[in-house]
Amino acid sequence: MIELLALLLLPLFGTVSSQSFPEVLSSEEEEKYLKLWQEGDDDARTKLIEHNLRLVAHIVKKFENTKEDREDLLSIGAFGLIKAVDTYNFTSNTKLATYAARCIENEILMYLRSSRRKRQITWLDSSIGSDKEGNEIKLSDVIEDPAKSALEKLEFEEKVATINEALKILNSRELDIISRRFGLNGRKVETQREIAKSLNISRSYVSRIEKRALTKLYLKIKK
Repeated sequence: MIELLALLLLPLFGTVSSQSFPEVLSSEEEEKYLKLWQEGDDDARTKLIEHNLRLVAHIVKKFENTKEDREDLLSIGAFGLIKAVDTYNFTSNTKLATYAARCIENEILMYLRSSRRKRQITWLDSSIGSDKEGNEIKLSDVIEDPAKSALEKLEFEEKVATINEALKILNSRELDIISRRFGLNGRKVETQREIAKSLNISRSYVSRIEKRALTKLYLKIKK
């Protein structure tokens, strides 16, 4: 299944347009594949994902004014599409494309909120001087942080534990790139170009490894 999803995400591993993806299914074809998927046919599921990738590209256009990399948004949107196909209510009168559009957009919005929070955390860690003993004072030290409930803290710790466990399935190259891209284990956040230069490989190859690793993590956490 991991190999299947990696193949489905291959169009996202480079600079693409919506025309790079398979044609949208006709109403009759979609109805046929939905019925087969309801019966447990994984090939039908594959078709429904493949032929709705244009919808992902279309929705990503709405976020062109953000500073996020388009390829990253395409990848995040693809995860939203996969979730939509996997959770679609076959008895609903809602069209798959309508439901999928909502899932894709929600996935991207959550990613953007997370990215903004990371930038906010970096800002709060900025040094604003030192105390009488010479200890560094950070902005976060003088700004009151709204206390989170014990339940919220517990949920956050559980999510961290789940992610740390999922990271164990990555090979050494995947783990290295993911750690550097997202600043894990106290590492500096690096761009794909910075990583490519240090490893003497192409940026597109770094992008492929990153998205393969993210796919593995998504499937591991989804179980």
